[in-house]
Amino acid sequence: MQSSRTFIIFTIFLIAILPHATIVQGHSFSPFSSALETLQKQLGYTFKSISLLRRAMTHASFSEENNKAFSILGATSIETSVSFNLLSKDVDISAKELNRRLSLISNVDSSCAVDAKRLGLHKVVRVSPKTNSSSTAVVCGAFRSIFGAISLDTGSSEAAGNVFLTVHGRDLGVYAAM
Repeated sequence: MQSSRTFIIFTIFLIAILPHATIVQGHSFSPFSSALETLQKQLGYTFKSISLLRRAMTHASFSEENNKAFSILGATSIETSVSFNLLSKDVDISAKELNRRLSLISNVDSSCAVDAKRLGLHKVVRVSPKTNSSSTAVVCGAFRSIFGAISLDTGSSEAAGNVFLTVHGRDLGVYAAM
């Protein structure tokens, strides 16, 4: 009798506390967790530490534990990968041309935002109610943060760069989604 009462109280507690979660075989899957699973499939990369991806999808308006530092690492990983890729194809590329292509890749209003929105990051990134999750700054920060998180997860910016090249497209002279 006591154990059934405890079970009922526990069940009511779960229903009250986790209204948007589904319990399956002892695992809890929130809409956010499901979105992270889908995002990993889109990226073609599965995180060893899903907490890194969770943080990458958390804007500063939502939590003090956010993606700002990940975004810096991600941007650096992307630029390193693109530079390496372009120089591997043409060792004689001019510094001006290399800079121009890097600028195109990292442009917030075009390349970065388009890649981010194509992945649906505006629907995944956690922001405060007063923050627009579709703004270019938010989605670009989240996009770059993914690659920072991959760098940390693998211990290699090369791995992050390879995922970026797959997501963005390997044609680095012209934006792939345009």
